Amino acid sequence: MASSASLPTPCSRPKKPLGRMADWFQQILRKKPKKPPISPESTPSDISQPVSQDSPPPLSLGCSTAVPSMPTPMDPGSSGRWSKDYDVCVCHSEEDLAAAQELVSYLEGSSASLRCFLQLRDAAPGGAIVSELCQALHSSHCRVLLITPNFLQDPWCRYQMLQALTEAPAAEGCTIPLLLGLDRACYPPELRFMYYVDSKGPDGGFRQVKDAVVRCKL
Repeated sequence: MASSASLPTPCSRPKKPLGRMADWFQQILRKKPKKPPISPESTPSDISQPVSQDSPPPLSLGCSTAVPSMPTPMDPGSSGRWSKDYDVCVCHSEEDLAAAQELVSYLEGSSASLRCFLQLRDAAPGGAIVSELCQALHSSHCRVLLITPNFLQDPWCRYQMLQALTEAPAAEGCTIPLLLGLDRACYPPELRFMYYVDSKGPDGGFRQVKDAVVRCKL
C-alpha cells in the first residue's frame, strides 16, 4: 500500500480572480447616485418633490387666498353731475313764464333736488341775452323745451330750440320737449326724431321730465 506521501496534493486555485471580483462589487456599492446639477438661477420651488396622494396640494408662495371685497359707497362728490353748473335749462316763451316757474318749482323741490336755470331768474344782470342763453345751455346737463302755441310763434324761442339741438346733437335724452296745450300735428318738425312728454299725463308731465333728467346724467 502506497504511503500518503506519494499521493499528489490537490492544486489550489489562485485567489487573484476572486479578489478582483470582490473589489468590483465594493466599487459599485461605494458609488453614489449623481444628483442633477442645480443652476444658480434656480430656486427651491423649481425642484420637484414627491407628493403623496393623501397630502393636500402645496400652496404657491406667490398666491394668496382671494377675499371678496365689500362694495364701497359712491362718493357724491365724484359724480359727473357736478361737472356742470345746472342739471337742466328750461327754455320757454315769456308768455309761458308761470308754467315754466311751476315746472322749475317741481324739479327743484323733488327728492333729486335738481338745479334749474330759468332765464328771467338766473341770467346775470347786464349780460347779453344771447351769451347768457348759450352759456346756460353749455353749463346744463339737460334742456327742457316748453313747447306751447306761444313758443312756436316766438322767433326767440325757435332760436333757443335750435341752440339746444346744436349744443348736444347726438346726446340722446338730453333735450326733453314738453308739449303743453298743443296738438301732435303742431309738433315742430325739427323735433320729430325725438319723443316728447305730454302734459296731459299725471302731474302735467312734470314727473316724466324729472325722471328723464335723472336718467340723463345724475
